[in-house]
Amino acid sequence: MSGPEAKEVEAVQLEQFYLTCLAHASYMVASGGVCAVIDPQRDVDLYIDTAAERGWKIEHVIETHLHADFVSGHRELAERTGARIYLGAGSGAQFKHVAVNDGDEISFGRCRLRFLQTPGHTLESICVVMTDEGRPERPAAVFTGDTLFVGDVGRPDLSATHTAQELAAILYRSLHEKLLTLPDDTEIYPAHGAGSLCGRQLGSERSSTIGKEKQTNYALRARTVEDFVSLLTDHLQAAPEYFASEVDLNRRGAGHLGELQAATAMPADEVSALAERGAVVVDTRPAAEFAAGHVPGSIAIALNGQYASWAARTFGLNTPVVIVGEDPEHVRESQIRLARVGIETVAGYLEDGVAGWAKSGRELVATPQITVKELAELLRSAPDDVTVVDVREPSEVDDGAIAHSVAIPLGKLNARVGELDRGKTVAVHCKGGYRSSIAASLLQRAGFSRVVNVMGGFDAWKAEGLPCRSAAAARG
Repeated sequence: MSGPEAKEVEAVQLEQFYLTCLAHASYMVASGGVCAVIDPQRDVDLYIDTAAERGWKIEHVIETHLHADFVSGHRELAERTGARIYLGAGSGAQFKHVAVNDGDEISFGRCRLRFLQTPGHTLESICVVMTDEGRPERPAAVFTGDTLFVGDVGRPDLSATHTAQELAAILYRSLHEKLLTLPDDTEIYPAHGAGSLCGRQLGSERSSTIGKEKQTNYALRARTVEDFVSLLTDHLQAAPEYFASEVDLNRRGAGHLGELQAATAMPADEVSALAERGAVVVDTRPAAEFAAGHVPGSIAIALNGQYASWAARTFGLNTPVVIVGEDPEHVRESQIRLARVGIETVAGYLEDGVAGWAKSGRELVATPQITVKELAELLRSAPDDVTVVDVREPSEVDDGAIAHSVAIPLGKLNARVGELDRGKTVAVHCKGGYRSSIAASLLQRAGFSRVVNVMGGFDAWKAEGLPCRSAAAARG
């Protein structure tokens, strides 16, 4: 959930809002009763409510770029407050906005915001340098969007007109000729933290400084542009397919979230009919509850993790969705989170949940769970009858893996199920259990009859001291 973290930067008020489920940070900067909102999330009431509580007037909405991993609330926020929207020149945005160039500025109270064009993550990317006019000799902070993260830089493969190598070279110049020329003690505030899909090694800290990043950020250690390009693009995993649609939606400007109709209850027979016509039934309950009994063919994406992101990666933005949840409030939260990534195709929710399904006389199916010790014994006693599928990301597998496991990142599992032997027991694991529950449900949905979920994942395997293969072997 979002939560403000109040911080005073000299005479300028700065608040950060962090949306954990999308690893997304947005900001409010205020001075003299006026404020700017930077990179807003889709549900904008929190900014409007905060401004009302503080006595601020929202006059500026700034996007550091057209985001690919979440839907921005810039259009709704501007329409409800009368604020102006600012975007880097060349964005192609189809809503009313101010296209800013290098050196353009806006000021309010003692706050001065100067725009830097920093293409590389996207062509229109900008960073925003904040200065307190009471100390105009040096900037206090810079909002870096997806150009510079804590511990990483933005991925360079989101352009339809430039290759990843071309964008990476452009990003190198943006970093070294602009951002890294700021004083070392300048605070940086990025748009994302650990878990975001817009980088590979983002740190968990929610702010840093230019100097600290120079010392610790792996991407900034590259001595030459050639080294930097290679570092960023070699072995770069393809961006999720829904990213392009997300950018297009943000370029048009999403509609008001309040216009989204609440999901309605649907009896089991109606849910069954929709599923037969191609709708996806998404079970948002905790993984253990899903494993105990669920609607056949449903996908387990628990609300307590990166729910919306995995939903978008699993079935895209336009597939009809039926939600299975614990109660109407849980369902509504599920629907709002889906809308944050642009999924507005919720047809309804299963009336009375899995209990309603069972009362209708329909079967529930279970997902068997095994411990890591049980998996180790299975591998010892019947090694030819089991396939271990590791659905972690390649960077995680690089740190080691279970011997003889098959590495298939969760985001690619649907496309690669044909590589697996349906006649064997398929034991699925991730790091801790969240992703493997999704993966197990996808395999069951695809018709695999002998699927088991490994509880505790690779963390539990290591904690038990069970043998691991080396990084080189894990990569195969």
